[in-house]
Amino acid sequence: MYLEIVSPEATLFSGEVTAVTVPGINGEFQMLSNHAAVVSLLEAGNVKIKGNVVVEESFKDKFSKAANGDTMLTITSGTVEMKNNKVIVLAD
Repeated sequence: MYLEIVSPEATLFSGEVTAVTVPGINGEFQMLSNHAAVVSLLEAGNVKIKGNVVVEESFKDKFSKAANGDTMLTITSGTVEMKNNKVIVLAD
């Protein structure tokens, strides 16, 4: 599936991934390929990305690696939309 993470300043990441976990307002949830369409508000927490994640050099300081190899981005709030195998995260 395709993931885009957009902040007010720039598009922080865009590319193919295998899974995305987000901090929804009703709890953390994960989206895999061909997940049902969903729109949700996000609260403070980590966006966890599985797959071969290559982040632009100018945004590497915003991302970190978990012990299990996931790439993580800490957010304060946002919105996520999953539709047609594309995930868009609008993050603050």
